[in-house]
Amino acid sequence: MISRRKFIQNSSLLGLSMTIRPDLSLFQSKDKILGHGVFRYKIDSKWGDLDPDKFPVVNCHEMVMDRKGRMILLTDEPKNNVIVYDQSGKLLDTWTLGLQAAHGLTLIDEGDAEYLWISDNGGRVIKATLNGTVVSELVDPRKEGIYESEMRWTPTETAVAPNGHLYVADGYGSQYFLHYDSDGNFIRKFGGPGSEDHQFSTAHGIAVDQRKGKSPTLICTSRGHNSFKRFSLNGEYMETIFLPGAFVCRPVIHGENLYAGVCWSRLRYLEQTPDSGFVTILDKDNKVVSNPGGSEPEYRDGELQLMKQAEPVFKHCHDVCIDQDENIYVCQWNAGKTYPIKLTRV
Repeated sequence: MISRRKFIQNSSLLGLSMTIRPDLSLFQSKDKILGHGVFRYKIDSKWGDLDPDKFPVVNCHEMVMDRKGRMILLTDEPKNNVIVYDQSGKLLDTWTLGLQAAHGLTLIDEGDAEYLWISDNGGRVIKATLNGTVVSELVDPRKEGIYESEMRWTPTETAVAPNGHLYVADGYGSQYFLHYDSDGNFIRKFGGPGSEDHQFSTAHGIAVDQRKGKSPTLICTSRGHNSFKRFSLNGEYMETIFLPGAFVCRPVIHGENLYAGVCWSRLRYLEQTPDSGFVTILDKDNKVVSNPGGSEPEYRDGELQLMKQAEPVFKHCHDVCIDQDENIYVCQWNAGKTYPIKLTRV
């Protein structure tokens, strides 16, 4: 399999090309609905389409919604790392930090203002204002003795706890999660590569889970293990949420539910299959209740059965963003340089 980084490098050599939307005409009819149970959606494949010559994207990696209801998209196109839409899909703004591998986007509301934490696969973790002014940046952990000099550092995601502590997922690097206090001082790292419960295979994403009114915990992605793993804020392993067949990206908490893009599923010989993504939705008890674009979730004797793509609506779902009406905006990697697809809840 071509590595994700190699794909990015090869894509940059190809130059800009016309954005190629997948043919979703069969799925766009008024009767076509994706999803299961009460989580069902119509497809809006034209949402957010822009002129690719003026506002190109390579991969639409992640999206967040600010308190004004604006949709903020992160791309790895250095001409416009950030594209800002209103909820109708109209362009409001673009800006760039010139990053060729911008990957993770986290919105943090600090009361006086909102900020973005941007994780770049080139080894940078940057805090910026909503208009692109850099506020601070983490030091490479190899330069601070957190990592040995030969260890890989390829950050993919961040999360900020209620006390202001920052957690960084080194998902394409050494498979650790790094924990910093609110002043940027390193506290600990946890995880690492392996097949034990507390270890990871592609530690791709992280989110703070405060559902059910309980004390906050961390939901961490182990994509190669088809799972989310829960940890305390002190990095102590608590449980695994196994999602057989689903190579999930970062967890997105909205209300009582957990949403995630599934970048690949297992269609043939139980192996990771290209162009096999879908979206998965878990309830407050972390039971899968809907898979838009995927197979209907099935439990046998309390055990979730293999999930896979059921309809070729998506290629590789990398992230989802949920608005106030519980519509889903799906960002994709390696999907023909397409813009996000909106799923309107019905």
